[in-house]
Amino acid sequence: MIQTVLLTLYQVIVPLSIPVIAGALLGRFKNLDTKPLLTLYLYFLSPAIILDTLATADISFDDVYKTLAFSLLNLFLLWALANVLGTILKLAPPELAGLTLVSTFTNSVNYGLPLVLLAFGQLGLDKASVYVIGQMVIVNTLGVYFAARSQFSVKNAVKSVFSLPAIYAAILALGLRALHLHMPHEVASGVAMVAGAYSPVVLAILGAQMVKVRVAQVERKLQSAFWTGLTVRLFLAPLIAYLGLTLLHITGPLFSVLLILASMPVAVNAVVLAERFNASADLVSRCILWTTLASFIVLPILIALVAL
Repeated sequence: MIQTVLLTLYQVIVPLSIPVIAGALLGRFKNLDTKPLLTLYLYFLSPAIILDTLATADISFDDVYKTLAFSLLNLFLLWALANVLGTILKLAPPELAGLTLVSTFTNSVNYGLPLVLLAFGQLGLDKASVYVIGQMVIVNTLGVYFAARSQFSVKNAVKSVFSLPAIYAAILALGLRALHLHMPHEVASGVAMVAGAYSPVVLAILGAQMVKVRVAQVERKLQSAFWTGLTVRLFLAPLIAYLGLTLLHITGPLFSVLLILASMPVAVNAVVLAERFNASADLVSRCILWTTLASFIVLPILIALVAL
């Protein structure tokens, strides 16, 4: 078991760490501005990898239904757990909102996709594509609701979803599959070339973002919320994901991919929602940093377990 974990650490985490470290060094010493890169990622790289993957993905409609069912079930279970724990800890509404964001939203897009590709190959990436699209929709709708229930607007949430180019790329790819059509070879080659740049660029962005995350000590009254958030994301989330996958009778490669994606560290964009809607941004920022660092140990163990 230890040998398998070390091998996974070497084969998966080491390659991933190179662009992350490069981004962190650029962010620390060259003050890398990630805003233009985020625009590149959101409006160019993300639609390209979604279109390239979904158009040719080895997935069935059964996979799609199971993935969407798991996404919703897992989200509900984590939301319920966060609310129960928040009630027990008697957290104020902002801290409860922060704990909910920490518990429910994972870095499945700019960390999860490259990880799955390295750990499970193209088949894993195919299985992950539907989950990632679902997460984009969930974050821009329910994510806003969790962060600011009093300020939530269904109209604005829906508008934010349809401002994402990746959604249109997914619709186009699924339309092509339904009609049994293919992109012209030259177009498909160009899209594939852009998609190939996705992993190194988004991982470098992650590294640059990590060094800019505020690491100030959270107030003493929030220490319990911080440790609770870490416990949920690092240890309870994989168990809940396993429960959900078992209840839905999901097996095989789809089981492995969804378990890993559901066990990723806290999503970096969770702090954006926390800052915007006063959902204890310090708590969320600190959880992002430490769950990401801890994931370099926890995720190889999980990958080794599902590979047994």
